[in-house]
Amino acid sequence: MSREAAGLVMAAVAAIILLGMFFAWRARLRRDARLTAPVGVPEHAEVTARHDVLYVATTKHDQPLERLAITPLVYRARGELVLTDRGVALSLDGAPTVFLASSRLIAADRAMVTIDRVVEPGGLIRLVWNVSADTTADSFIRLTHAEPATILPQLQSLCSAAENGDNS
Repeated sequence: MSREAAGLVMAAVAAIILLGMFFAWRARLRRDARLTAPVGVPEHAEVTARHDVLYVATTKHDQPLERLAITPLVYRARGELVLTDRGVALSLDGAPTVFLASSRLIAADRAMVTIDRVVEPGGLIRLVWNVSADTTADSFIRLTHAEPATILPQLQSLCSAAENGDNS
């Protein structure tokens, strides 16, 4: 086989792989089209803290390698995590602000691994929340200028407020 023929075969294989990735992503977007995150912050929510974050991914609950394409949490982005007395707002660059009310939050803890991201032990924050009545998701964020331990107690208190029926 000549050098040109080998190059053409490799280019064809690369094109087939890229097309497969493209069609698989489109299928995932269609599969998850019914799932949306709640947007807009309640009018009287009192801000208690703000932190710059990197939004990493949202996955099926306890399946950190199975991405969910929940609108508008489809792509990675920089943004800000805003803690309020009523829940958590995630304001990502180029997307509407997602607001997870305490009533939706199930748990907040630390993680090390999610889809295509591995960090130091406990370097990610995992927010477990109800997308719908039959879908629970894990959203992973990474603080850019602080340690997860600094905000985890506040996040966990928002989750426990929901468990105790406090929907402020």
